[in-house]
Amino acid sequence: MNEAATVAPKVSLRNHLHVHTRNAIAWFEGLKHADVARMDELYSAHTYFKDPFNEVHRLRDVQAIFEHMFHRLNSPRFVVTQAFDHASEPGDQGVACVLTWEFHFTVKTDNSAKPWVILGASHLRFDAQGLVNHHRDYWDAAEELYERIPLLGALMRWLKRQATR
Repeated sequence: MNEAATVAPKVSLRNHLHVHTRNAIAWFEGLKHADVARMDELYSAHTYFKDPFNEVHRLRDVQAIFEHMFHRLNSPRFVVTQAFDHASEPGDQGVACVLTWEFHFTVKTDNSAKPWVILGASHLRFDAQGLVNHHRDYWDAAEELYERIPLLGALMRWLKRQATR
């Protein structure tokens, strides 16, 4: 992957985005383990979160997912590569955005410390207080994760070839 692809756009290029979207980008790109305890600054208590492995409806469960991430991975970090948002008309659902991102990390149990990059997107919706009340992550677990695991990867690549015949 070329280095330019992993560099986030300059903040000035994000000025057109709603403040809720800009706050979410800053939070994710600056995320550290200690921030998990203060996720209530970004998420509502009754937020909905779904990714390829989890579906939860409370902030404390979202925090548990992020705790697990920091427990299993070294130096996890998000780089937001694009952002689109929409501020609805009065009486509508409010502000929503889509963030495309690169998730960089190494696995703690991998002695080779091989760097990983997963590409994905998040759909966020904000409540009237500007807190995330809906977070849906989209990424291909088969391509981005399973195909890179030695034995499972070989099986997944074989299945993929069979499906394209």
